This record gives sequence, structure tokens and C-alpha cells, in this order.
Amino acid sequence: MAVVFPHFPLPSLSSSPSPSPSSSSSFSQPSPRPQFFASSASPMDNSPKKFMDFPFVTAPRRNLMIDLVSTIENRLHSQLKPCTLPSDLQQYYNPSKTSHGSLYIRSGHTSSQVDFMLGSWLHCELPTGGAVDITSLSAYLNASTDAPNFLIELIQNSPTSLVLILDLPPRKDPVLYPEYLQTFYENTRLESLRQTLEKLPEVRPYYSSALYIRCLTSPTSIMIRINTEGTEGDGPGRMEEIIKDHIDPVAKEALGIWLDQCACGNRNVDEAEKAYLEKRDGLVRNKTIEIDIGSSFPRLFGPDVANRILEVIREAFSG
Repeated sequence: MAVVFPHFPLPSLSSSPSPSPSSSSSFSQPSPRPQFFASSASPMDNSPKKFMDFPFVTAPRRNLMIDLVSTIENRLHSQLKPCTLPSDLQQYYNPSKTSHGSLYIRSGHTSSQVDFMLGSWLHCELPTGGAVDITSLSAYLNASTDAPNFLIELIQNSPTSLVLILDLPPRKDPVLYPEYLQTFYENTRLESLRQTLEKLPEVRPYYSSALYIRCLTSPTSIMIRINTEGTEGDGPGRMEEIIKDHIDPVAKEALGIWLDQCACGNRNVDEAEKAYLEKRDGLVRNKTIEIDIGSSFPRLFGPDVANRILEVIREAFSG
């Protein structure tokens, strides 16, 4: 799930404004699907129809998220169980329908290194007009390997402003384990991917206000803010261009690195290391829930919906 709620002005349940015209016009209708970039693009029988709609974002962003989810599922299909969430959690909203969300979870089989994958999107209208739209995808490995997890998140609060978080968060301290640093961060192209995006004139670094979140990121993490307001030509159009031509290929390459080196790699982990990983993973996941959705979801969706969402996420996090 998103780890950004404390940093954006989300609405209260009592507000029910209509989106501003500039915000509404940026949401294009679904476009024909491009070819998946995965090696096998056949449709999955348990395809997440509601989650994969991504109804509130532009076509380039929708296509990117669909491709990322489909690539993980096609590559790891034999390792993942079907999504068993009820339909009212795969897509939900508050009573005034000013906040909408979708949740998608697939757990890994016991024989797999994959613990679970989690996808979500949120659309929250703001009292001042406009909306915040968050799309995220994360994949977690279990204690049979110490390889990093995968995370991508796009947070947009206007057609010309976007925050991108893309990372392979480490599960061991790279300072204490230099081989870990070399294997997953020095020997991969992750640093060059970060530099590629930071060269764009519209890009500035993004710093989370939560120091705890900063502690969890890798040395090659991509945390940037993109602002196309005032650029030559159409600001929203330039944003779509950046997503399609720059973020899309970088995100897909980062996911490919994670699939090859982490999800499908072989790491020897002894019992002491497994115990360490289980303890660390548990602490990180519990803190993530606390910072991320523990306080925001009841305010956005009401206690009943929020409690059900929290329950299924805690169940996934606890294995």
C-alpha cells in the first residue's frame, strides 16, 4: 500500500466536492491494451478485473500498471495463489463516494520464495477541488531468501504534478553485508535507471517527511517529484509523455531486475538468518500499516470498510 498518506492533504468524510474541470479532463477513457512486455502475455484466468480497471488515471499510467501486474503474474504464475478477496474489497468507496479504492492480493505457495504481491489504487477527492490518485504495486519475498522486495507507487494530486517511488527495498543492512550491496545494487543497472529519470528538467528529488520511511529505502531508490506546470505546450500532455516515454521503460526494467535477481534467484539462508529476516520483515510491515493506512483509512472510508481492509492486509503481512 501507499506510504504517503501523511504527506498529502486528504479530505474528511464530510466533504463531497465535485472534481475540478481541470482534474476531470485529465482522466482519459481506457485505450486499447498494448502488448504485455512479459515473455508470455496470455490472459490469466484469475485476472483482477476490478483492480485492473484503474478508472481514474490517464491511459499511459493505466497501461503501465496493467503491464507491471501482468508481467509479475505471467512470470510467477505457478508460485501464486488466486486472489480470494471478496468483490467489495477488490473495489470499495465511502458513503459519499468521494473516496474510491481497490485492493488486490495474491499469496505465494508454501514452496515459493514469494510471500505475496499486493496492488492497490486510491482516488480521493479534495475539498478544494481536484483529487489525489495513488496507484501502487509491491511484491514481498519470504524468509527463505534475503533478496530485496519490489515497490512502485505513483501519487498524483494534479494533472501536472506527480510523485514516483520506485525501489527494491533491502531486507538486510547493506553496510553490514557488502556482498548484498554489490549483488543487488552495484552489479545491476538500478543506479543508471535513477540517473536517467533525474536528468529530466521537470524532475526534482522527493523526500518523505517520515524519517522511518527514508530508512527503508535502498541507495538506488527512485523518489522524485515531476512538475510539468508552465512547461512549453500542454502541461498535462507533457506529464503523459513522461510517464509513457520515461517512467514506463524504467519501471519495467527495474521489475525485470527484481524478477531475475530476487524473485527467481537462489540465495542460501541459514536458520539464524531466517529468524532475523522474519523479525525484521514483521517489524517493517507492522510499522508500514501504522504509518500508511492505520489513521487515514478510517477517515477516508469509515471504520467498517477500513477495519475490513486492515484485517486482510494484516493477514497477508503475517503470512
